Amino acid sequence: MTIATDRVDDAMVDHPRRWDIKAIRLFMITFGIVSSVFDFVTFGVLLLVLHATQIQFRTGWFLESVVSAALIVLVIRTRQPFFRSRPGKFLLIATLSIVTITVILPYTPLAGLFGFGPLPLSFLLLIGGVVLLYIITAELVKSVFYRKVRL
Repeated sequence: MTIATDRVDDAMVDHPRRWDIKAIRLFMITFGIVSSVFDFVTFGVLLLVLHATQIQFRTGWFLESVVSAALIVLVIRTRQPFFRSRPGKFLLIATLSIVTITVILPYTPLAGLFGFGPLPLSFLLLIGGVVLLYIITAELVKSVFYRKVRL
């Protein structure tokens, strides 16, 4: 099911075009750099701000990596602002399930199998802040990217 704001994306389906490999490469490089910057931000927050132990670092890194990867799919899947383009039901269910399972995992008996441990609320809030900043940044970069590059 589509909504009115998806008309740009629908036009690509109605009238298929050849892929522009140079534009796709630029997209990958651009968002790869954004992702790498937030990897460093996450490292910095965990090590320099929170002074994470080894288990806290591993757990925090896992949480930020999986949650941000799952949510960023909702941002880059459309040219529209992600909040104006409703994802398909199954994509939304899968994304929310992954996020929920990821956040709960360190508080279950399975955590030890992965070397994870429960994190204090301060860790969760700062990791959540990093993820939110990543989503906002990706949305801004996406809008600039699509103004400059025609895909």
